[in-house]
Amino acid sequence: MKLNLFFILSFLFLNCNSQTLDFFTSGRLILGTHKERTASIGAGDIDNDGDVDILVANGRHWPGQNRIFINDGRGIFTVSRNLGIEQETSYSTELADFDGDGDLDIAVGNDMAPNFIFINDGKGYFTKGTSFGEKYGHTRNIVVADIDNDGDKDILITNRGSENEICLNDGNGVFSKVIGFGNKKDSTIDVEVADMNGDGNLDLILANRDDQPNYVYLNDGNLKFSKRIPYGTGKDITRSIAIADLDKDGYLDIITANIGEANVIYFGNKEQTYERSIVFDASSDRSYSLSIGDLDSDGDTDIIIGNYGAPNNVFINNENAQVWKKIKLSDKAFNTYDILSFDLNGDMKLDIIESNSDEINLFYFNRYKPKFP
Repeated sequence: MKLNLFFILSFLFLNCNSQTLDFFTSGRLILGTHKERTASIGAGDIDNDGDVDILVANGRHWPGQNRIFINDGRGIFTVSRNLGIEQETSYSTELADFDGDGDLDIAVGNDMAPNFIFINDGKGYFTKGTSFGEKYGHTRNIVVADIDNDGDKDILITNRGSENEICLNDGNGVFSKVIGFGNKKDSTIDVEVADMNGDGNLDLILANRDDQPNYVYLNDGNLKFSKRIPYGTGKDITRSIAIADLDKDGYLDIITANIGEANVIYFGNKEQTYERSIVFDASSDRSYSLSIGDLDSDGDTDIIIGNYGAPNNVFINNENAQVWKKIKLSDKAFNTYDILSFDLNGDMKLDIIESNSDEINLFYFNRYKPKFP
């Protein structure tokens, strides 16, 4: 009798923990009505009221108006504000407390125009601060990390066709010291920052376009990145990357979103060779962006892919990253330059935000529910 009861309880447990994943959008779940050349989005509690607001960076190669969208607490954005009085060729944006006063400031990276910091007054209103990086560089992405371990947020800039930059923060949101990284001729589109070899120093993982090899650059502890380790085929057109221990073996893995070829995970190991890999998306879509997070609340990391001219997709992690279930987000075939996952409506589930060029920017509520027998 005890044995039969055990099997009955086990059956119920397994079935109660099976899950259905569903993402919902509508004509109300949009960020304004503008169809702009949006290249990037950022999310965070901009006005310090406890929910997640959204920043939209517009322009790319043409001057556009950057905008802030204020969350009403339910994941609806009925109030917006312009960021700055000038329109700029914005390609990337990040939110972080750059001046150490406890609120989120904004960094904006522009193409062939100066990059700028915007300082938050604590209530979501911003004053234009100092510039950072090369004034007229080909900025494609900016990433925030405390790369020198001094307690403040530094900025890394990828410049397609020119030297990439690390802009060190003096603690007050001023970035006067700049260090180059990578090859000066790299066509770097994305960079991620993580301790790949477990030595306590943050390393750099680069995604390059134009048939250039991708590399992991190891930090020697003094911001010297002379040792590099290749990953990928050497001729990938990689647009976006993310870092996570997907198979839970204690080593960080590299997730790649590629243009016109399969999207691949390169698994880390003790030797740091990144030779073991798995295709999680066999399509030849033009994948421009990716995001990661636990979308189905099962304790592992899932993947979201944003495509150019094709529907966006979610990939659910099964069997420690050996099996991936593909879920199409919608039938819409927009040009998605950036995609993020955040809990927008406070229900403890990750929602998805799309950054679409020349189309409406929209978001999807995660309506995951346990499936009971």
